[in-house]
Amino acid sequence: MDALAKAIEDAISEGAPGSELAYAKINLALHVLGRRTDGYHQIESLVVFADYADIVSTLPSDDGRMHLSVRGPFAAKLKEGTPPADNLAIRAAAELMRVAGRRAPPPAWVTLVKRIPVAAGLGGGSADAAATIRLLAREWNLGMSEADMQRICLRLGADVAMCLASRPLVARGIGEQLTQMTGMPALPIVIAHPGVAVSTRDVFNALAAAERTPMPPMPAKFTSLLEVIFWLRQARNDLAEPAAAVNKAAASAAKAIMRDPDCLFARMSGSGAAAFGIFVTLDAAERAAVRLRDARPNWFVTAAMTLAS
Repeated sequence: MDALAKAIEDAISEGAPGSELAYAKINLALHVLGRRTDGYHQIESLVVFADYADIVSTLPSDDGRMHLSVRGPFAAKLKEGTPPADNLAIRAAAELMRVAGRRAPPPAWVTLVKRIPVAAGLGGGSADAAATIRLLAREWNLGMSEADMQRICLRLGADVAMCLASRPLVARGIGEQLTQMTGMPALPIVIAHPGVAVSTRDVFNALAAAERTPMPPMPAKFTSLLEVIFWLRQARNDLAEPAAAVNKAAASAAKAIMRDPDCLFARMSGSGAAAFGIFVTLDAAERAAVRLRDARPNWFVTAAMTLAS
């Protein structure tokens, strides 16, 4: 990691202004109920966010212009697959300025430290866009409420709207109907990605046409980690099978985590190919992450905690 990126991470760890964390999004369950006449799919999803994150920061620019630079372990992968004009963080900044009525953005150097794997089913790009909106709305003193920012996020995509608050939630409709959850405990998890990119569009195209059942009823409050797991065993990720059909390696991460003797539950997140596994404690998750990294040195593997509500 270069000196600038290290300085940004250090600043965030100290709670300094000028930085935002873009938390990895985990779909604990994802039911695809059917396809609408406009081609979009009706979903229900239980979503949480891990404390593993990309980092968005801003520093003053001395040339009067706005810049975006991308650093970090997945920067090259992001640049390889995403033209600069399509970068969600850039689009988020442009949309923010449009809504705010500014003709030109204040001089700034926005840096994205890309730590979340790309095209992995972890919502990294959407989280980056949401964090960019939170950061620039604050740094530019735009006086926007969360509702104002939410409307901007929805213009960029339902996943961006999910990531704005980065709190446990249930998403319905095409992902735009969001209900914040209370009583979701923090979950010790391992996140693993086998390094294969899976197109969400290709996965949905491979999904067999069917009318599927919604998620099982949820308690008003989960009282324990084991209650969460009991509920998850009754729920599904309807994109796991079509993701494996698109790329067989997409199923490998969930299977590898589940083979760990301390894993309580494992599943693909979103459209894959990343997966999560739930453990009793963070120590147990960290030990499992070490074992999996030793067995799969070319994979991305990390232990994390999900954010409680």
